[in-house]
Amino acid sequence: MTHQNDYTFADEIAEKGLEAIPELMRVLINNAMQVERSKYLQAEHYERTEDRKGHANGFKPKTVKTRMGEITFAVPQVREGGFYPSALEKGLRSERALTITLAEMYVQGVSTRKVKAITEQLCGVEISSEQVSRATAQLDGVLQEWRERALGEISYLYVDARYEKVREAGQVRDAAVLVASGITPEGERQILGVSVSLSEHETHWKTFLKSLKDRGLNGVKLVISDDHEGLGAARRAVLGSVPWQRCQFHLQQNAGAYLPKQHMRLEVAADIRSMFNASDRKTAEELLQTAIQKYAVSAPRLSAWLEENLAEGFSVFDFPLEHRRTIRTTNSLERINKEIRRRTRVVGVFPNEASCLRLISALLMEISEEWQIGKHYCAGKSLSY
Repeated sequence: MTHQNDYTFADEIAEKGLEAIPELMRVLINNAMQVERSKYLQAEHYERTEDRKGHANGFKPKTVKTRMGEITFAVPQVREGGFYPSALEKGLRSERALTITLAEMYVQGVSTRKVKAITEQLCGVEISSEQVSRATAQLDGVLQEWRERALGEISYLYVDARYEKVREAGQVRDAAVLVASGITPEGERQILGVSVSLSEHETHWKTFLKSLKDRGLNGVKLVISDDHEGLGAARRAVLGSVPWQRCQFHLQQNAGAYLPKQHMRLEVAADIRSMFNASDRKTAEELLQTAIQKYAVSAPRLSAWLEENLAEGFSVFDFPLEHRRTIRTTNSLERINKEIRRRTRVVGVFPNEASCLRLISALLMEISEEWQIGKHYCAGKSLSY
């Protein structure tokens, strides 16, 4: 690029702000791909050298749909074949990450040093509050479209909740963040939805689950979750008689609160683990009755808790053996929550519900796209039976 082109492009960025990023991406990635081809050939265009490994053969257009709109790249070709630039895929990964970065920027506010540093790094110039407002509206539109997209048949539905600090009417309150994911009959993982609300537990859960059904969720054979307040009533109201699998990992953790003496922890954990690892429901129920009687005298509170709660982790036995490891816990959502915590920790207290929803939606959209090109959770196993 010539100095004149650099100057013209900088002027365009200064005028359009983030709306000029697609052109910036196109120019930078195209240049990176050309450099990559030269390194591959060990020679510049028209350069005569004994080390040359092949010959350039023009460019092939490739149009890619990004969150900033469609961008057409000029992919360098090699006459002898066997070359494809990695710069294009790396650039697109950066574009996907940009959505999360933008969401973080809007949460933090346009006056922070972080915003200035990021925009200067991306564009070479600072952007105005009006440009940030336009970019915010554009991003919110993309995220809303993703949250409201049509759903289809889901065999296994996972739901979980966590809490974030949100400022409301001058007070800091806990906002519930509800997340749903699922596995299709083909074994593909999907993030289905997210909701942020300060409303009471059952009302929020019922509204969230109903929104999933309204978007086309159907065919659910099992719901996997922890025992969240209000979820049970909401689940029964919206999903009817769909079986529920209580997370076995959390059940085993919860048992620790009912131990009269800590030295019993390993023994009790082994007993519970033997139930969860049983070959069938009948065997698990027999082991449960044995444990209830075993601890009736030495740990009566534990015995009562086992009798009242542990069978809620046995629904998995009614499903194919090859699926049980996947559907016995909410571990897949726990990993998502860990990534959410990593991102939201730097915010601390969100200025409002909308900013919380924006950042978490951007993160979940990123994870969802990674899942689309990742391995199937129950690959090769039919979920129709």
